[in-house]
Amino acid sequence: MDSDRFRAAASAVNRFGLGARPGDLAQVTDPPAWLLAQVQQPLAGASEFAGLPTSLEYLRREGVVNRKRRELRIENREVPEKTPGPGGKPVNPLAEIYRQEFGADLRREAVARWRVAAGTDTPFAERLVRFWSNHFAVSVDKGPARLYAAPFEREAIRPHWNGRFIDLLLAVETHPAMLRYLDQAQSVGPDSMLARRADRRLARRARRADQPPRQLGLNENLAREIMELHTLGLDAHYSQGDVTEFARALTGWSTPFPGQLERGDFDSAFLYRPAAHEPGTRTVLGRRYEDTGFDQARAILADFALHPATARHLSLQLARHLVADDPPPSLVDRLAAAYLRGGGYLPAVYAELIRAPESWDAKAVKFRTPQDYLVAGVRGGGISIGDSPQPFEAWANRLGQPTFKPRSPAGFSDVAMDWIGADALWKRIQTAEGLAVRVPRAGLDPHAFGRALLGPNLRGDTVTAMARAEAPQQAIAIAFASPEFQWRA
Repeated sequence: MDSDRFRAAASAVNRFGLGARPGDLAQVTDPPAWLLAQVQQPLAGASEFAGLPTSLEYLRREGVVNRKRRELRIENREVPEKTPGPGGKPVNPLAEIYRQEFGADLRREAVARWRVAAGTDTPFAERLVRFWSNHFAVSVDKGPARLYAAPFEREAIRPHWNGRFIDLLLAVETHPAMLRYLDQAQSVGPDSMLARRADRRLARRARRADQPPRQLGLNENLAREIMELHTLGLDAHYSQGDVTEFARALTGWSTPFPGQLERGDFDSAFLYRPAAHEPGTRTVLGRRYEDTGFDQARAILADFALHPATARHLSLQLARHLVADDPPPSLVDRLAAAYLRGGGYLPAVYAELIRAPESWDAKAVKFRTPQDYLVAGVRGGGISIGDSPQPFEAWANRLGQPTFKPRSPAGFSDVAMDWIGADALWKRIQTAEGLAVRVPRAGLDPHAFGRALLGPNLRGDTVTAMARAEAPQQAIAIAFASPEFQWRA
């Protein structure tokens, strides 16, 4: 393979993909074709995710668990914060109910995700799944969304990452993870039938308790984040009035309540509540939308999905993730044009990106986020995930990118400066040693390992340092800690 082709193969596998496995670089003889083929193939991982609970199943079981916890509180008016558990370790009895019901499933969710990343033969496709999962970020640090982040990626992102953006958008915004994370499930139109009934009931209670009446109300979180992060972007020149009007249109988008799940049959974790919907025509970005119930907000989403601002916002995010922190404006413009020509058909955008000369320029490099770093180490080292995600999750936490736990709805940063720091790099060196311990030693040749891992990006200084290592394990740690391994080049 000539040097230019070898470098392009390394970019395809490491920057567009999830990191080279032994033999990957030699097998990728036509890098653009290798990437394009993945956009058309079925997504890998179905067998790993098979048998995991659906969001609807989690909703049903969560209702039962919450009832048990309420009963425990009622039975023990002062539930002790902690009681002795196995081995004498104190545990919270309310948390223990939750752990017993969901702990095994949450471990299975994490193991399946790590295994898919470690073993997939379509790493570009898997990277795009993770890109969209972070673009539509939800976080497990918010209790009501905790159970739903993993099924959110399985149910909303994985089936729609290579279709029309509007289908992806609808799947995301109607998923219980997003509805709960951004408090949409509790949003009620102030003049809705439900609000009027509730206001009368709450007013009677307030009079009896001699307190001011509490009112149900509108929550704008989902509307704001859809416009600011998911679609139009901050530069789209919309107003606070547009956000409020959109939030009113979204009222009624919710999930079944526990009592409803017990009384009736549901085939979806999403439920539209007509009684909670704010009546009336809405005006958003200068366009009027008649009151058609659920379809009112869906029509607004459909227009957002095809808006030029959305095309540009998504194109910038994709180019930033796959090409450079500050991607060439010419590339972003062509991606946005491809998006609009295709009516938001995402594979057309991916194809434009793959064929773009800017994507293969020597300046096209990305710093590996902690999760990128760990996945690349697992793949490059042929490390077995086993049946416990704990070591990998612990490393991700320590490096600053815990799974499904971003600091905000904006997701984890995709810019190098947010991940490069003395302490962060020192922790990577320590993690490199932990990864190296897990690399199988049979037939291990450190020089061949480094070449297979980094290809033409392997520096002479790293080769020398690996050659001077006292043991193969130390040489592997040097490769994982090397400057060139920190980058997707």
